[in-house]
Amino acid sequence: MNPYEVLGVSENASEEEIKRAYKELVKKYHPDKYQNNPLADLAEEKLQEVNEAYDMLMKGSVSGRRGGGSGSADYMQVRRFIDAGNLREAERILNSTRDRSAEWFFLSGMLAYRKGWYDDAVNKLQTATNMDPNNMEYSQAYGRIINMGGGYQNQAYGRGYRSNDDMCCQALQCYICADCCIDCI
Repeated sequence: MNPYEVLGVSENASEEEIKRAYKELVKKYHPDKYQNNPLADLAEEKLQEVNEAYDMLMKGSVSGRRGGGSGSADYMQVRRFIDAGNLREAERILNSTRDRSAEWFFLSGMLAYRKGWYDDAVNKLQTATNMDPNNMEYSQAYGRIINMGGGYQNQAYGRGYRSNDDMCCQALQCYICADCCIDCI
């Protein structure tokens, strides 16, 4: 959910514009307007979505964010973009953020990982973990990527195509043998 889209304002909207849009939407979807109406449930869901979007933007300190600082609303938006696969937008927000906090390094690392940039991801996640060693999310993500990367390197560089315990090669060998046996019969 993009809170700006829900409220129908641009990402550059002022706090006053956000409040004005919120008030208009609350009036539009207020339950009193939908009594005995088949759209009452839909209006209630929409009102809840509007309230969540407004809370997200107001708790994220819109005015502080507009000054070019980081802010939890920016980071929440980056998380949503990464989850949705919109890596370009996530990267745009991270690049425009001046504050290089542990959260910034964590999100940059996750973005790098999603892009397939393993080494960059490891370095940034390690930095985030070093900056905030008590954050379990950072240390778990770092550990998972290190463990996955180790398995990848062992398969790709340690064994390669020379080994018979490569599952793909074994499957192909079985297929070829079965095909030969069928031809003989």
